[in-house]
Amino acid sequence: QVQLVESGGGLVQPGGSLRLSCAGSGTIFRVNDMAWYRQAPGKQRELVATITSGGSTDYGVSVEGRFTISRDNAKNTVWLQMNSLMPEDTAVYYCYAQVLPRDSLLWYDIWGQGTQVTVSS
Repeated sequence: QVQLVESGGGLVQPGGSLRLSCAGSGTIFRVNDMAWYRQAPGKQRELVATITSGGSTDYGVSVEGRFTISRDNAKNTVWLQMNSLMPEDTAVYYCYAQVLPRDSLLWYDIWGQGTQVTVSS
């Protein structure tokens, strides 16, 4: 069974920084795209950042220039470095990965359990 486990959320003051981590575990053969999404109360889930297996990145307009996504393919891990945080960044952050398990011909969309990020003074 394949899982994504997130860590690094918490409470931070406006202007502060946090680093989120997401590690894949289980019978993983290969990971394609990885991404971070977020969902604030009463709002739809939105894309924060994506990264391909080759390292190409893309960001949501609201976070570009402040957030940085990175990954380690050997460890099936993705990070999100968040700087200059603002109250509107408050949300539950979810990691996502396209995973090919061992002994499988099918790719699966796997989600983490979510980690709360609260930006408040």
